[in-house]
This record gives sequence, C-alpha cells and structure tokens, in this order.
Amino acid sequence: MPSALLEAVTAYIDRRGGGQGLFPTPMPGVNIIRSFQEVMPHRKIYQPSLCIVLQGAKQILFGTETLDYGVMECLVVSIALPGTGRIVKASETEPFVGLTVDLDVAVVRDMVERLESLPHAPASGGPCAFVAQIDGPFAECIQRLVRMADNPKAVPILYPTVMHDICYWLLSGPHGAEICKLSLPASNTERVAKAIHLLRENIAQPMRVEQLAEAAGMSPSSFHQHFKALTSMTPLQYQKQLRLLEARRLMVANAASVADASYKVGYESASQFSREYSRMFGIAPKRDVLNQHRLYRSLTGRDMPTSPVSPMGPAAAPA
Repeated sequence: MPSALLEAVTAYIDRRGGGQGLFPTPMPGVNIIRSFQEVMPHRKIYQPSLCIVLQGAKQILFGTETLDYGVMECLVVSIALPGTGRIVKASETEPFVGLTVDLDVAVVRDMVERLESLPHAPASGGPCAFVAQIDGPFAECIQRLVRMADNPKAVPILYPTVMHDICYWLLSGPHGAEICKLSLPASNTERVAKAIHLLRENIAQPMRVEQLAEAAGMSPSSFHQHFKALTSMTPLQYQKQLRLLEARRLMVANAASVADASYKVGYESASQFSREYSRMFGIAPKRDVLNQHRLYRSLTGRDMPTSPVSPMGPAAAPA
C-alpha cells in the first residue's frame, strides 16, 4: 500500500510537469506536495485537516508542543491553530511527498450523529492536534482519493463518500474523541471554535475577551482557561498571530504594501506593526517578503501566483 500510494502520487505529479511545490487536485481542499530538500520552519494557520506523509518526514510546533510524523503517518488538526511546520527529511533521490486534506466539520458532525456510541474522551486537554497511523481501511480511503485525482468527473459523485469514510475511520481510531469534540455543540472545543471563527471574521476589529467568551457561551475566566489549553496561547496572543499571518499573506501573495497590510488587519500604526512583525518572524516585513519570493522560486522554478482569496495563511513554500 505505501509504495502503491507513492507511485500513484508521483505519477500524478509527473503528468503535470514534475518538479516540486504544491500540486492542486480536482478535489476541493486536497493538495499534493513534493520537495527535493528540507524546508526551513514556516509559520501559518493550520486549518482542520489531515497532513499526510508518503515519503520523508515533517515536524510541527504548536505552542510548546512538538509533533513529528513520517511515512504513512498524518498530522490531524481539529481546530484552526497557528503553528510552525517544516520538512525535516527530503532529498533529490528521496523527496518529501505528502497530501493535505481539509476536514469538513459538517461531515464530521454527520458521522458523529450516525455513531451508536461516542468515543471516550481522552485524558489530555492539550492542543487539538495529534499524529495518526495511515493503515488498514484508512489507507484504502487515501488510495481512493489519489485515484480520484485523475478522474475529475468522478469527484462530485465519489468525493463526498470518501470523505465520510475518512471521518468514520478517524472517529473509530484511538484519537476519535478529539475529532468528535469538534462537532459536539456542548463541547469546549466547539465553543472555542466559535470564538476563533469570530476572530477570523473580524480580523481588523478590536475584540475583548468578554466578547469572545459571550460568543462561546462561557464565563470569561473559563473561556480563557479552555482557549489556552486548546491552542497553547491566550486569545489576544492568538489574535496577534492571526493578524500578522494574514498581513504576511497580503504582502507576499497580493503585493500589498507594509502600510496597506497593517491597516487591513487592524493596526493603526505601521511602525508598531513592523516591530511586532519582526518580533514574530525574526525579520522586517519587506525583507521577509523578498525572502519568501526567492524561496518559492528556488523550490518551484516559477514566480509565486497571486492569491485573491485568503486561506488565513501565506502562499509560500511547502511546509
């Protein structure tokens, strides 16, 4: 199964010109990544998704928690989290090859409603991310996704079924309770997710913890405690990272000026924005944008495309 999956993905890439970088598929939210070298740490917002490794290895840092995953393993993120990821194993002879698959909360909720009994809650209350094995029926689902990439006409009919199957096997696995919590109306995860949605939808607006707690249906103290447990940061730290990451995307992918980007994400002072940007990324905004474009060209051999619709993460090198 691992070699068959890798061969199928490699063939898909080669039929589209080969090389390295991000290779979209006809399936919404499913992308293939290949890299011939290790990639430096790259910070972005990780959406609810699966990040699957078929060859090579990756590492991700959420707050103070580091997760490593390799061949036939995947990172599962069940709530939008700022994180720093990097490819730690890749070469010309054995490139990193992986897939990313977005998770649809509505599909998860539908599968939870069909389960006879819910998964038992785990003892851990840490960040909503874990590493899972790709084996058995779960691996067969991924193989079906890969086969579907070459059959666009089959996508509208078969893709929803495969995603339901993937969610079922995730819910049936050892970390099923983490996925389950995302869809339960009364769970702390779902409540915090509502507050995160409010932050993302109003990225340029000032938000008090009391407003976010009200949206989550929790007291301010309880909300603050659960938010930090699930994201490894306070609500205000999360908002700052969210704003700076979106500003970076605007500058890198949309050619926005520093002043323009800072204003669009809610900063009144471009100098304050530059200070906080440099503190987070370790480099001034303009220089960082140039470096991101150079890195993209070195990895893909082409200029970075524009990205008019914000994914709340910068278009950049695969990581």
